[in-house]
Amino acid sequence: MANPNIVSVATINGVSLGWNLSATTTTTLLTVTSEYVVKVNRIICANVDGSSAADLTLYVVKANATPAGVTNFDTSGSFYLAKTISVPADSSLVVLDTPIYLMEGDVVKGGASAASDLDLFLSYEALID
Repeated sequence: MANPNIVSVATINGVSLGWNLSATTTTTLLTVTSEYVVKVNRIICANVDGSSAADLTLYVVKANATPAGVTNFDTSGSFYLAKTISVPADSSLVVLDTPIYLMEGDVVKGGASAASDLDLFLSYEALID
């Protein structure tokens, strides 16, 4: 598993992605590819339905990696960023506005309680050394 030294990276690419959460089950939204670390800067969810609230579920499935500098950690299972959080009609929810890092093999999954009611927008930096 890669864990690039972020002080001496070769490339940093700024990227933004968006999804319409069209299924009422959670689906894989992104997987961090080999040799990369992803710094997620912001996640916003907008309810595009004009009359009904919808619930957002968003979580990270950690890859089995050994993080640097810590002991007694859990890398198995799912870690929720949002768990059935209601997003009112015609409004937005800031899910994340403090950066987090995702390592190679980490997976972000999400879903909505109502198909096609929620749009998710994520901005990040992809780092490789």
